[in-house]
Amino acid sequence: MAKLPHALTIVLVLVRTVAHVKAESDDESIDLSEMSEAIFGNPDMETTGRLVDAQGEESLQNPEELGTYYEGDILIPVDYRKSRNEDRRNGLLALSTRWPGGVVPYEINGTFTSQELDNINHAFKEYHYKTCIRFRQRTKEKDYISITNSKSGCWSSIGRIGGKQEVNLQSPNCLRTYGTPIHELMHALGFLHEQNRHERDNYVKVLSENVKPGLLVNFEKGSSKTHSGFGIEYDYASVMHYSSTSFSKNGKPTLVALRSHPDARQLGQRRGFSPSDVRKINLMYKCRL
Repeated sequence: MAKLPHALTIVLVLVRTVAHVKAESDDESIDLSEMSEAIFGNPDMETTGRLVDAQGEESLQNPEELGTYYEGDILIPVDYRKSRNEDRRNGLLALSTRWPGGVVPYEINGTFTSQELDNINHAFKEYHYKTCIRFRQRTKEKDYISITNSKSGCWSSIGRIGGKQEVNLQSPNCLRTYGTPIHELMHALGFLHEQNRHERDNYVKVLSENVKPGLLVNFEKGSSKTHSGFGIEYDYASVMHYSSTSFSKNGKPTLVALRSHPDARQLGQRRGFSPSDVRKINLMYKCRL
């Protein structure tokens, strides 16, 4: 076999190297392009804060379903977009990424009670015990989450967006249990809501006649690319699933299970991870436990 010219050999090596780097980069990317401008906004201390503050323990909805944000609790503050120097002239944030090695530096910047801090730490421990994700107190890391409790509801961005990113847990109603912190931290890791998966129509029916005006957009299905289930079947028990009366205008169901399954009796549980939640996290972050 004839030898390749030296210059051509170098070119081929470079092409292979670039392709390898791109493949690694793509593997770590989280596509948010479908969300477009809807994911940008400002913390809402008027409507969302008031609704979450007024929520009673007997409420059938989860506090994160009360927000005026994308799907109720997904938000990238406008100030973040303005502060970035990357090429985002079209106003869209197409990609976020996973946290390298599954390590998420964090700071606690809210004024929490000891019980609320216990629930946040309990959420961390669930991740540490069941997955390879590690929440570690920030030292000098550039990218990190800041856990706050402003009167603006329960919300987070999706994945690692770079720099300081907030995970807001309004006291006390976003911290009654450790289930809501687990939910918001799953968003920060890169996960979206279960009932917005592309195949959800085989599992739940959206009763649009009961949805508040203008909020049917919160039930839009994503593509298989943006809402990957990692090969795991749709999960009624996921901590990322909406409750059956989410965004209801009249207290009647907005989501009804289409299959007879024990987990379908209580959609939107916030008691903690389902087994499928744990499997998806471990698959996304390639955990070896």
